[in-house]
Amino acid sequence: MPAPSPWWTPHVHADRRPFLLNRNRIQAALRGFFAERDFVEVDTATLQTSPGNEAHLHAFATEAIALDGSRAPLYLHTSPEFACKKLLAAGETRISCFAHVYRNRERGPLHHPEFTMLEWYRVGETYETLMGDCAKILALAAETAKTRALTFRGRTTDPFLEPERLSVAEAFSRFAGIDLLASIDPSGTTDRERLAASLRQAGLRVAEDDTWSDLFSRVIVERVEPNLGHGRATILDEYPVAEAALARPTMRDSRVAERFELYACGVELANAFGELTDAAEQRRRFEAEMAEKMRVYGESYPVDEDFLAALAHMPEASGIALGFDRLVMLATGASRIEQVLWAPVPEISR
Repeated sequence: MPAPSPWWTPHVHADRRPFLLNRNRIQAALRGFFAERDFVEVDTATLQTSPGNEAHLHAFATEAIALDGSRAPLYLHTSPEFACKKLLAAGETRISCFAHVYRNRERGPLHHPEFTMLEWYRVGETYETLMGDCAKILALAAETAKTRALTFRGRTTDPFLEPERLSVAEAFSRFAGIDLLASIDPSGTTDRERLAASLRQAGLRVAEDDTWSDLFSRVIVERVEPNLGHGRATILDEYPVAEAALARPTMRDSRVAERFELYACGVELANAFGELTDAAEQRRRFEAEMAEKMRVYGESYPVDEDFLAALAHMPEASGIALGFDRLVMLATGASRIEQVLWAPVPEISR
């Protein structure tokens, strides 16, 4: 079977060009959306001392060489989040950012080593406000692409309907018959054995070395996500504190956090937080995440001490990261992320 033609081949580019022009139109429309609401668009550095501290995110590493020949590690960021929050500490109150971000070990129809993240932050406003932003942005993307429906692999979402709001605990009960909160005590400590028993009863696989987090993720991937965002978008809300490293606990229930994800057509589009501003608690969570990363992958990343110092000065805020390329895919009907990237990263030759 012959190898596929490169993306720059004229006939391949001609097929992709309508998607790419719509990408530009949607990006321009979103810039207008934020400008109308008094957001300042910011541009953050790609190179950082820490790429982020989530156990299952993998970075690209490089190094800086000083004039004296000394070397220091640097990373391509997995998100502009740390830099954006430093700008909030500096005094900005509403910011938006289109950032090229980089994630290793990721490639597929919805994943690419380099992609565009749209992030925005609101100081002094709740994360429910971000839910309203999401509903407006879905409609705006569809209007700009001149479509009445978001689509992906035969699934459709009406972007003009109000998204349903569903807690993670409700989703576990509805789609897997599992009482998730029974495996979490009021301090947020998780009970692996109790959750494992629930998975077995629901007919899901449990391995001896599965952690509570592994089990949680299995239910999300196998039972919950495939059922989200059909007909209308879904806001999956109130993640367990153990699965929300950068979010503060809710006032209503200390077991869950102010975190939501936005889904359309079964595709995760965005991840939002009521931001954690307790630097000591954030350090503890980062260290726990990096310990887990070392256990699973045999590597870890440094903690950004500058970020933790800034966090102590950051005001109460809410923030969200949206996969811009995925939004364009759903608005244009693209089936692979490369169709909406102007110049995709070449595949690794084996």
